[in-house]
Amino acid sequence: MAPCAQHLQLPTASLHALRRQAGRGIIPPPRPRHRPRSAIVAAMDAGGPSPVALGCGAVSVDYLATVASFPNPDDKIRSLELKVQGGGNTGNALTAAARLGLRPRIISKVANDAQGRNILSELQADGIDTSYILVAEDGNSPFTYVIVDQQTKTRTCIHTPGSPPLVPEELTKANLSSALDGADIVYFDVRLHDTALLVAEEASQRKIPILIDAERKREGLDELLNFASYVVCSAKFPQAWTGASSIPVALVSMLSRLPKIKFVIVTLGEKGCLMLERSMTDASEAGEIDAEALLESLQKNVDQSSTIPKCISSKSNLRISADGVGSISGRLLLGTAEVIPPGELIDTTGAGDAFIGAVLYGLCTGMPPERMLPFAAQVAGCGCRGLGARSSLPHRTDPRLAGY
Repeated sequence: MAPCAQHLQLPTASLHALRRQAGRGIIPPPRPRHRPRSAIVAAMDAGGPSPVALGCGAVSVDYLATVASFPNPDDKIRSLELKVQGGGNTGNALTAAARLGLRPRIISKVANDAQGRNILSELQADGIDTSYILVAEDGNSPFTYVIVDQQTKTRTCIHTPGSPPLVPEELTKANLSSALDGADIVYFDVRLHDTALLVAEEASQRKIPILIDAERKREGLDELLNFASYVVCSAKFPQAWTGASSIPVALVSMLSRLPKIKFVIVTLGEKGCLMLERSMTDASEAGEIDAEALLESLQKNVDQSSTIPKCISSKSNLRISADGVGSISGRLLLGTAEVIPPGELIDTTGAGDAFIGAVLYGLCTGMPPERMLPFAAQVAGCGCRGLGARSSLPHRTDPRLAGY
């Protein structure tokens, strides 16, 4: 069935005006993408326009049940708490970004059912532009059962995809153009991969930076990675994708195989994160340093007594090598996680999405990596203090973020 017309309306008057201006050669110049961070944040604080982040991917409803411990087969147990709220990687990451001050837009699809209406209203309540989310008259919206184990502080997800899925033909050229107009960054969680590829190709032509969430190997991921400017991945992904013997070696391999990427971050849960950033200048004349040895040297400088997120960086513009892979010019950064008291740790659902939302904010506001990694870890830590991916996501004015 065709999506509801109300979610396919275009700002035709503005579009016609732009075309008339184009014919006269007077289209205004694009907004500069490299304003100083102080100017961007000052404009946001003064009520001016915030940077725009466009996301393409999953939105859903999460049914979160907290249990004393995960059930054994054929058990019957009672939940300690039940919560229903919005979910999906893209929905969660852009909710985090919205609360930090960005203006997100989402390309996705839901059905015209109770879950779909709740998904839209919750996103809208956080200031997210849902006008590019298609609504099918029939079918079902995506939803996920999440079992939160109070004993182990882990969660198990059982996902039911939405139906019918979004296909590229449903995203008109006019809507695609409108969604990308003024965007400062585009984010993909690698769901809806055929449509995502269409969006990525157009974003790349417009030279809009692209961030990919590489949670695990998915259909369409390899094609999307060729367009990526930045990659944030799960702990298991780098080695699974490259076949490398360790994470540092895998990161060198990823930057070697994907020359457009400026950095790759791997999130490591309570162990923090690791970033390999490519240098703008070639350090081929410098002596090579082994990636694994470099990580070991950074780990020795971690303050084990600190409970707040920190960042330890190598020197800039090193020649970082890995046996059997090659070498790249760049630097390695190790970020620590917040040490959350056991009594405050409620649920890790969506922690990675919160981290990515903070990275989107950091990139759009020109935050240097040394500051962005602890900031993103702090945002993720805040999100773990409530049930579900969004309950405890902080706003930019949260006192816990004041130091950033």
